[in-house]
Amino acid sequence: MRSALIIVVIVFASMIGGCGYNTLQATDEQIKASWAEVLNQYKRRADLIPNLINTVKGFAAQEKEVLLGVTNARARVGGIQATPELVNDPEAFAKFQNAQGQLSGALSRLLAVAENYPELKSNANFRDLQAQLEGTENRIAVARNRYIKAVQEYNTEVRSFPVNLTAMLFGYQTKPSFTVENEQEISAAPKVDFGAPVPAEN
Repeated sequence: MRSALIIVVIVFASMIGGCGYNTLQATDEQIKASWAEVLNQYKRRADLIPNLINTVKGFAAQEKEVLLGVTNARARVGGIQATPELVNDPEAFAKFQNAQGQLSGALSRLLAVAENYPELKSNANFRDLQAQLEGTENRIAVARNRYIKAVQEYNTEVRSFPVNLTAMLFGYQTKPSFTVENEQEISAAPKVDFGAPVPAEN
């Protein structure tokens, strides 16, 4: 009886492996790892903002609207629970992406304002924060790219026969990915440019 049970388990395991279950597991874990890195880099950026705002305020306190815009955008990002489960909810993922996009826009406006304040631009603390922010934006671009590729591989598996049958059986569904208006933004990390014009408000 024991031998028969072992044989059944082995046969079942072989069938599962042959139907893509292990691949689904592996690609799902890759998404989780990639997503964690995206969150780490976004958190790193958020952590830089208070010092950046205080530094700018010391030289350009009159730019209240721009400073408030960054503060509010950061608060909206912080108000979203970016758990691993978020990648399974397209609506929540879109909300998260939109909030991060608004923060990116607010930061761009803040940095563009610095062009009008030579003393601020030459301040050592501001230059250091600017360099850290630029480096973080590069890391965000890399992390997002890895996540996009991981989701693409996973979603391809979920939709492909016969793995799609296994996916339906075990409740695996396609996951949302980042979207951009210009696909080149995926491979080209954003740069902090003091000479860039201030983006128009939507």
